[in-house]
Amino acid sequence: MTTTERPMPPLNTDERTGLAAWLDFYRATVAVKCEGLTDEQARDASVAPSTLTLMGLVQHLTEVERNWFRRVLTGEDVPPAYGAPSPDGHDGGFELSGGATFAETCARWQEEIAAARANCAARSLDDTAPFMGGEVNLRWIHTHMIGEYARHSGHADLLRERIDGTTGV
Repeated sequence: MTTTERPMPPLNTDERTGLAAWLDFYRATVAVKCEGLTDEQARDASVAPSTLTLMGLVQHLTEVERNWFRRVLTGEDVPPAYGAPSPDGHDGGFELSGGATFAETCARWQEEIAAARANCAARSLDDTAPFMGGEVNLRWIHTHMIGEYARHSGHADLLRERIDGTTGV
């Protein structure tokens, strides 16, 4: 039984509501996949040679939220939550953090989601921020984040199935 609410995005709504709803839908999908796991299960790697874990995935999503909605969108100077980004520019976070519990990791992720929502609330989809020598708007960031979460929701599904056979959602 899951406790995370995962409402279906509205079928007929304005663009901003639709983008935010789809992003929240995929955030909730990952959260559902993480429910009820022990620290050991959350740290269980997929299948060799991959070292991907659900805990590493949540750490990565924390970094992604922090990067796009704080560093890029608002220009906030915040350090990485789980180590420096990779040399190729990816947000990082996949390597397991030493002493944190899975509950602490999930709580930190939810804090970043709350910060992201707050940073988006006062902005329009057309608002821009400097990025890679140009400008990126909030619409693009939302679209990118939906893709990021959709991809990682699939990873989470496979990881959870390997851990305890749980499928669906």
